[in-house]
Amino acid sequence: MTSNVEGVSIHFQTRLEDAADIELVIVVPTFRRPDHLLKTLKTIVSQRPDVPLATIVVENDADGLAGARAAKDFLVRHALDSAIIVVRSRGLAHACNAGWAAALNLYPNLAVLAAIYDDEVAAPEWLDCLVAVRDAHGADIVGGPQLPVFQHPRDQKWKRHPVFKPPYDETGPVPILYSAGNVLITRRVLDGMPQPFLNPALNIVGVGDADFFDRCRAKGFSLAWAAEAWVAETVPVHHTTTSWVRARCLEKGAISTILEHQRDATLAGRLRTLGKSLGLLVMALPVGLRLWAETGLAAASLYPLYVAIGRLTAKVGSNHAQD
Repeated sequence: MTSNVEGVSIHFQTRLEDAADIELVIVVPTFRRPDHLLKTLKTIVSQRPDVPLATIVVENDADGLAGARAAKDFLVRHALDSAIIVVRSRGLAHACNAGWAAALNLYPNLAVLAAIYDDEVAAPEWLDCLVAVRDAHGADIVGGPQLPVFQHPRDQKWKRHPVFKPPYDETGPVPILYSAGNVLITRRVLDGMPQPFLNPALNIVGVGDADFFDRCRAKGFSLAWAAEAWVAETVPVHHTTTSWVRARCLEKGAISTILEHQRDATLAGRLRTLGKSLGLLVMALPVGLRLWAETGLAAASLYPLYVAIGRLTAKVGSNHAQD
């Protein structure tokens, strides 16, 4: 069976309920992490929301299909409405676009979509917390923290580095969200935003999704943060190297410049962004020293410098495209 989207096929599907009864769909993009994908799925089947739900696994390795095979073996053993789709074009933007579109196509009465990555495990009340914040604040999109879990004990110190800290501490309305790795999106947004949802030209983790949420905000959709709706994200050893952390700091700065340029591409807007970047560069030393004192981590002192440089260069690489 194939889908009606070029380069996307349905690998597997189970239906326990009428598709028209499904109101909530969880989308899980995966790329060459079959073992961790199973951990993610185990936390999904433990969720107990008050509405009928389904899970869509998006396999982004069309040649290997390790994630699709692992997911199928798992899903056939659990009473869960589900589908596995295979996306030939690689990258987060393509995987999210295919998964979100499939949710709309397969479940016509979908009311809300939740997204989680294959290197994360969800808190027991993850979905309930996201939905509760949506209801309490009337939010169109709700994000939650991705808490790092480091693979080696010596790397626990990196928890204090700003790169690994969630952007917000408290529940409530927020101006912007940055990641599609832990988010709830209402049908109103999915119907109101043009497809493809994530810009394929920004096919990098943390870039295309931040751009999407920024465009949602510009279109009038409201955003909120659910501090208790956490997911635990496994951080591989190579993400705690000096070079990776530096690259991620630079990328964070570049993302902010890209978003500001998209909001205001006029000369005046670009000059304001340049002024802000230069101001951050000037303040990098005192802010860096404060971060060092607060975290006890010398590497944290370089964070504001790298962010400022990233803003000035506004360049993002592809090293995180499938991380």
